[in-house]
Amino acid sequence: MRSPAQAFGWYALALVVLVLDLASKRWASAALDYGRPVEIFSWFNITLHHNAGAAFSFLSDAGGWQRHFFAVVAAVISTVLIVWLYRLPREQKLLALSLALILGGALGNLWDRVTLGYVVDFISVHYAGHYFPTFNLADSAITAGAGCMILDTFLSRPEKDVVSKQA
Repeated sequence: MRSPAQAFGWYALALVVLVLDLASKRWASAALDYGRPVEIFSWFNITLHHNAGAAFSFLSDAGGWQRHFFAVVAAVISTVLIVWLYRLPREQKLLALSLALILGGALGNLWDRVTLGYVVDFISVHYAGHYFPTFNLADSAITAGAGCMILDTFLSRPEKDVVSKQA
């Protein structure tokens, strides 16, 4: 089992993700005009959007109740992730990385929901007139964390399999 000192590095990574996310959202809100794309590459823009819903603007026009619902969900998930990181065995580094990335991203979007009532999105990827929904660094960290978690499930071997093969 981890101690607070052992989990500290993963909590620090989550904090770095949170700080970078909030700083980038603050920059985007100050530097960009809402809904007006700034082309960086032919396939990549920065465009300020506000998302009152969840992923892909799910429930964004639900009348306001979703703000509190998604904030509570994010707070519960963040609490679970904090405890999970604390209890995670030291050798499970890839899983710890995934949890830290997801935690930092969840806290970044939670902060927006609580303080602004919406999540600031500004990264826009597109090709041949087809646009992926606008997202932010928190969303990227959550996605990368989920990818690491999936990879961890393929790379991890259950302890009983290891024991049975040694016998």
